[in-house]
Amino acid sequence: MMEKANTKNNPAEKKDHTEIRHIVIYGYTRKELAGIIRHFEQHLPEYVRISIDNSNLVTKVTLTGVHSGVELLRFKMNKFHADLREIFNEDMVSPADRSVAQVLGELLAERELTVSCAESCTGGNLAHRITQIPGSSSYFLGSVVSYSNDVKADVLNVERALISNHGAVSRPVVEGMAKGVSALMRSDCAIATSGIAGPDGGTKYKPVGTVWFCVKYLDKIVSECIHFQGDRNTVIESATNHAMIMLINLLRNTYVEQEDLNDE
Repeated sequence: MMEKANTKNNPAEKKDHTEIRHIVIYGYTRKELAGIIRHFEQHLPEYVRISIDNSNLVTKVTLTGVHSGVELLRFKMNKFHADLREIFNEDMVSPADRSVAQVLGELLAERELTVSCAESCTGGNLAHRITQIPGSSSYFLGSVVSYSNDVKADVLNVERALISNHGAVSRPVVEGMAKGVSALMRSDCAIATSGIAGPDGGTKYKPVGTVWFCVKYLDKIVSECIHFQGDRNTVIESATNHAMIMLINLLRNTYVEQEDLNDE
């Protein structure tokens, strides 16, 4: 007679538990990230995997851990997350799964600040991205898409002499745009963009992908020039991200001024 298997004393099979951690960083290409993260990735246990979602210099790094020991997994995941935050401390947009527009919106809302935009090359994309966030009506006042020089002069009060002498894609003009839209909208903060998204319109000194930015926070005004690579849509999206990052850093008091450039 066959004996029945004794299952009363067998411990129940433990189920796997999943823990996920994110950080969002700015300013790296996928190739640059691969070299930086390689050493960190080599020290991850087999039950933790890392994934990288990189788009227009904004990167979301995700750690996913799966293990039956819940407490051990959480302890390890918190440690790895802290290690990542330390590696990318100066370039971190968020220690959680937040878009650039979400982070900017949270900063503005927390401080009860308002923002407006003066957009040339981004063509309203800044306004679109900012207003995708629920509750943005509490801090976003509006945007002027000043594609033509007449709109820059007549609506934003940019001096025509600045446009004639320096060109629409220049530091003096983009600073005039930021000041003008801030005065027009009566906003605490302002973002201005002027550039050459392409595929045509570039010159030897101002090639396609050249974008001038200005960000204003109360009396503080900073400006810089970036040369982006890629097609028209990539330049527009990259410029949109960069403009918001500039204001985020200015609000956090972590903005580092760009070395002076000759934009003549």
